[in-house]
Amino acid sequence: MKNGTINPKGRQAARWRRRKRQLLARIRLPAEGLPGSLALTHRRCGKASCHCAEGRGHPVWSLTFMLQGRKRVERIPQEWVEWVRRRVERGRKFKETLGEVLAINAQLLALGRKQQRR
Repeated sequence: MKNGTINPKGRQAARWRRRKRQLLARIRLPAEGLPGSLALTHRRCGKASCHCAEGRGHPVWSLTFMLQGRKRVERIPQEWVEWVRRRVERGRKFKETLGEVLAINAQLLALGRKQQRR
């Protein structure tokens, strides 16, 4: 370690650094991104005369996510579904890209440690 950085050498390290630069160049925090997942379920309302008493039930969309270590479920009105779906997808892509950058950092750390022992 020099100047607070680990700088492993070699082709693999160069490939990881190049990939990391590519990811960092395209990563943007989606201001309207949402965490979690959007799901469709069906619920029966309990009215004996309703069509749902014998069918699948009424469609209910919900967004499930974690907040301060606790699971939250928010019902989503049908007219919001596509809007929410796009924002959940943006949030998922951001998290995947960020996860890949962090994994590359860990790989570079492990490689630097291995090279230091030599």
